[in-house]
Amino acid sequence: MAAVTAAMVKELRERTGLGMMDCKKALVESDGDMDLAIDNLRKSSGMKAAKKASRTAADGLIRIQMDGGQGLMVEVNCETDFAAKDENFINFAEQVTAAMFEAQSTDVERLMASGFEATREALVQKIGENCSVRRGQIYQGQVASYLHTNGKIGVLVHLQGGDDALGRDLAMHIAAANPQVVSPADAGQEVLDKEREIYTAQAAESGKPADIVAKMVEGRIKKFLAEISLTEQAFVKDGDMKISALLKQHDAEVLAFARYEVGEGIDKEEVDFAAEVAQQLS
Repeated sequence: MAAVTAAMVKELRERTGLGMMDCKKALVESDGDMDLAIDNLRKSSGMKAAKKASRTAADGLIRIQMDGGQGLMVEVNCETDFAAKDENFINFAEQVTAAMFEAQSTDVERLMASGFEATREALVQKIGENCSVRRGQIYQGQVASYLHTNGKIGVLVHLQGGDDALGRDLAMHIAAANPQVVSPADAGQEVLDKEREIYTAQAAESGKPADIVAKMVEGRIKKFLAEISLTEQAFVKDGDMKISALLKQHDAEVLAFARYEVGEGIDKEEVDFAAEVAQQLS
């Protein structure tokens, strides 16, 4: 059997981008045959990527692309912030964003079927973490954007009227204040019914008459709507001014907005890293 040297492992790592242990094992199994080792690694890559697919990808990056009268925002996920800073992952996120922008589509299944699934699997092998393209939003017309410096929060605002400075201020406000809807009228009935049920149960415990309880509930609903509605929020740069007044001042209107925060809504697994490392070493 041919001896597997550190130089051979290093060469295979550079040629495949895979981990040291995977490369060493492949070289041992191929009796030092570099080309055969590469072939074997390629054959097994799909299986390894499939195993990693069961792991939760709740970190990652938000990416935004703007061009004249349109803007696109995409969330691409990996498992850890460490991987999110990896050049290979960043390049993948940029490729995904450019492809979606060119196709003028945020259909993730269509994107992956166009060849990006193979690219994703290769990335999984290279960085050793599960990766996925989660979602995208595109607006056409007058669009403003904001991407937080760490790439974890992004905002697109579709507006009418105003100027670039207003659009930037609105996008930054949405990033900071996290409104759920543009105005109270946009709140879904299901959301309101759920909140009303909770408030009714809480108010009933006060022992007050039913008519008083009803007024208490409606007062809390009004406050809830003000908190989640962009137009009713106090402007983060001027607490004495509501966003509705700011828009009126600039003769502008927000038609829609999207705010992405990496991993929001994803149930994250609590991982005991010490135990995981011990298991891999055993």
